[in-house]
Amino acid sequence: MTDEPRRRRPMSRIGDLMPQAAAQLGLADELRRARFLSTFDAIVAELAPAAHGACRALRVEGETLVLEADAPIVGQELVLHGEELAAAFRRAPGGAPVRQVRVTIRRR
Repeated sequence: MTDEPRRRRPMSRIGDLMPQAAAQLGLADELRRARFLSTFDAIVAELAPAAHGACRALRVEGETLVLEADAPIVGQELVLHGEELAAAFRRAPGGAPVRQVRVTIRRR
């Protein structure tokens, strides 16, 4: 054993390591989708709290963010805040370049 101090590698943030690890494990698409859903959830909680927990992002089709609402009243809330939601989603790190939202109502 020597008395020399060990050299430590610089610390890395786990969030910075995730994309590379996910790609190596073949999980890049799943990570991207998880970030997408998490981003959407946070945006709805902030901009349309009455709809939070009663809707979900399904996919992006071109410049349209397709959403699903659990009830017509939730769909109305999303449509009412549609421009704000699209703009926030466009700016968000985990978002996508969308210009509009389209809302469908979940069938029971």
